[in-house]
Amino acid sequence: MIAPDLDNPFWHSLRTRHRGIALSQGEAARYPAEFAPFLGVAHAGVDVADAVAPLVAPGESVYLLGVAPIVPEGWHLEAFRPLAQMVCTAPLDVIEGPEIIELSDAHRDDVLALTALVYPHYFRPRTMEMGRYFGIYQEGRLAAIIGERLGTDAYTEMSAICTHPDFNGRGYARRLTAMLTNDTLARGRTPFLHVSHENTRAKQLYEQLGFHHRRDIGFWSLRRA
Repeated sequence: MIAPDLDNPFWHSLRTRHRGIALSQGEAARYPAEFAPFLGVAHAGVDVADAVAPLVAPGESVYLLGVAPIVPEGWHLEAFRPLAQMVCTAPLDVIEGPEIIELSDAHRDDVLALTALVYPHYFRPRTMEMGRYFGIYQEGRLAAIIGERLGTDAYTEMSAICTHPDFNGRGYARRLTAMLTNDTLARGRTPFLHVSHENTRAKQLYEQLGFHHRRDIGFWSLRRA
């Protein structure tokens, strides 16, 4: 059974796995901007003026997932199309392929270059510190990566699953996703991920691997004027 943690993943991640880096104010919390542009609220009735305003600078935009507050004048809440939230509860087949290595600070520049090319929206200079990251190098270049982002004691999010365009079609994303999914399950946690419905190629890959659709989850940007 999936706990309600996944219905409000930013908030629960900031209250558990990432409480050490969370910036909190009452019933709201956010990641420092250099980690991720994400903010979570405990429930939709959170007082934005009291809880959210101290965390968001004028002119700054943050993103919410699962739960958004009612915003007063001076704030702009924009709803995007809900994301597909997917989970996996059984080990996956890992296809043969190149060596997978755990990435460290020594690989940070390569990771930032790759994400800037193919995954630019939410990756920040210190995102890698939110969890473990793994990659495949080919021809002296970082060809593909996967990482851990959100999470609680029971769940770990697979994130930044991306491949350099020069290495598409080789099964690297499939290999990385299966490896980290199985490792997560072996650690007693349930893997989950979020994918846009418009990204049909990625969504089909996750379905083929063994992830199943749990729910559509609301996704918003919040901007303080």
